[in-house]
Amino acid sequence: MTGEVAPREGAALPHPPAKGLRALGTLELAGLGEGLHAAAGVDACSEPLPQPGQVLVSRGLSASGGGCRGAAPPCDAPIPIKAARRTLLALAACALAAPALRAAEAERWFRTSDGVRLRYLEAGTGRLVVFVPGWCMPARIFEPQIAALSRRWRVVSLDPRGQGRSDVPTGGYEPTRRGQDIRDLLAHLGGGRVVLAGWSLGVLDALSYADMAGDGRLAGLALIDNSVGEGTPPPARPSTFFANLRRKRDETVRGFVRGMYRTPQDPAYLDGIAREAQRMPVEASIRLLSYPRPREFWRDSLYAVRRPVYYAVTPRLRGQAEAVAQRHPQPMVEIFETAGHALFVDEPARFNASMDEFLARKAAWG
Repeated sequence: MTGEVAPREGAALPHPPAKGLRALGTLELAGLGEGLHAAAGVDACSEPLPQPGQVLVSRGLSASGGGCRGAAPPCDAPIPIKAARRTLLALAACALAAPALRAAEAERWFRTSDGVRLRYLEAGTGRLVVFVPGWCMPARIFEPQIAALSRRWRVVSLDPRGQGRSDVPTGGYEPTRRGQDIRDLLAHLGGGRVVLAGWSLGVLDALSYADMAGDGRLAGLALIDNSVGEGTPPPARPSTFFANLRRKRDETVRGFVRGMYRTPQDPAYLDGIAREAQRMPVEASIRLLSYPRPREFWRDSLYAVRRPVYYAVTPRLRGQAEAVAQRHPQPMVEIFETAGHALFVDEPARFNASMDEFLARKAAWG
């Protein structure tokens, strides 16, 4: 099935790719719950690869300035096999970071099974990876991934209902409908298996899809910086976030958007993201943060997926990452020690290289 197409010129972003491995995911923001924050890099000569199921915290490659620093090991001695593999991954990251023609990007639309018109961005050809953004965020937040990964893969980024340029319906801001929206998108896109990548609230939406549809269409799951219901729940604590959203929404959303990043961002970029994050009614945005599911639901949905899982998280989710690394049969877990919640924007080079590694070597496309 083909959707309506409006070709657009993709904005080149100052975010090249570099190397880092292994991942994790769920949501919670601004002190409302468990999810958020981490980052790192690579040293091919001094640091051994982790054993299967071990959490990797890498050190090294820099995404700054469009280049790739530290890709080659700073030593003249013969490189052990494991270190050589890490070096090859680092060099692959530099290849992703190198100037190249990016695939043409288009914006497209489809209708969900309940008649809502949703928009998505698409670029590249080949095997399919679909990104689902977080709470109130637009598809374009994944522009660094669209630009880099579309050189080898067919990359789609969804504007969920009420977000980006998609329709803003009165209802459907709950996990079952959001999971069905993803199912409708995959049916619209056609083809075989897909790697489904959710960030923040998108982690929960991706797990809602998996609970509903199973893992038959999945080549893998990438879950980016949200809780997956592992371990002991954090202690409940009072929060004024919902009250602030109702009383002073613009100020609250802008503060939230600024807090997603650890690296400096252009003020015009932050302003645009904050404006787009306020398209849906405020009560709908609050419903998105109040999914009526126990935290065990997300954990059980994750472990019901037997395909490979990449869980990329910041340090506050380290314990959950370690649990996923031990309990899931095919984990790739990475801690971003110094990145913010939008770790794929703070460290796009490293994240893109890790995603490329997951897509090329881990995902079960067969």
